[in-house]
Amino acid sequence: MVLKLMLASAIGMAVRTIPARALPPRPLIAASMDEMEMVDAPIEPSWILDGKPHARLALHSRGHDDQSTTAIWDCTAGTFRWYFGWDETVMILEGAVHVTAEDGAERTLRAGDIAYFAGKTWATWRVDTYVRKIAFCRKQFPAPVTLALRLRDMMRPGGGQGGGLAA
Repeated sequence: MVLKLMLASAIGMAVRTIPARALPPRPLIAASMDEMEMVDAPIEPSWILDGKPHARLALHSRGHDDQSTTAIWDCTAGTFRWYFGWDETVMILEGAVHVTAEDGAERTLRAGDIAYFAGKTWATWRVDTYVRKIAFCRKQFPAPVTLALRLRDMMRPGGGQGGGLAA
């Protein structure tokens, strides 16, 4: 009973934070990358370590709950630190980037590579010539909501064990 009350309370808090929308969410948003207008998205000057990287962005879509976005991003040569305020999964579409994570792990991402960056972390990006990526970004839920979701999963058949994607 206490768990159900905690779960209901956490869900109630989450619902209050979701903005009201006048229109229902669109069930499908599709666009060719060539149709999307890239606009300047300057890198914070204090983050730039070398060169004059020029970044651009085209927002493709935003989740109906404002917790996620999908965008195309590109950048010219330069080295910079980047703060991931949201969880971000990227797929490199063109070019390459040399990434160094906070823990010192290094990886070169090239066209076709997929990488995940945890929210609230830093990484150093070195772009030798050019990189273009698609970015899937998701805001982290507040701790009470995350706890409620984990509790919900534990109460499901299989106890949330399965290692696959949740439906």
